Amino acid sequence: MKYSQWIGIAAAVILVLAGFLPWTYHPDLDKTFNGFFSENRAYGKPGNVFVVMSVVTIAFFAIQRIWAKRWNVFICAIVLSYAIRCYIVYSGCYRGICPDKKIGLWVMLLSAILMMVMSLFPDIKLKKEETATN
Repeated sequence: MKYSQWIGIAAAVILVLAGFLPWTYHPDLDKTFNGFFSENRAYGKPGNVFVVMSVVTIAFFAIQRIWAKRWNVFICAIVLSYAIRCYIVYSGCYRGICPDKKIGLWVMLLSAILMMVMSLFPDIKLKKEETATN
């Protein structure tokens, strides 16, 4: 794809910004959680992980080498699996109380999926090897 690298970079930036959006609302605590806040750090701080991993993937999207594209697929797969884990942890019910899913949780998950898809279609020009003809 012609614009896969730029779309991947945009998805990585959106993933970082999604950490600041509200992810879930917990009615028993009357608090809204996001990627950088959860009650007593019960769910950790996945926003910090997404910031670091997004910086790495942006660098790999920008580098026009085959090794960088291969590593980018690996890193984006880790980001996607961690995003799925965060979705399950943040939206899961506990003690009979189910939190309300907010827009940030969906944006986080969709941007991670988009990053993975764009890493599978790198826009790289390979050198044509000259074959010796006898």
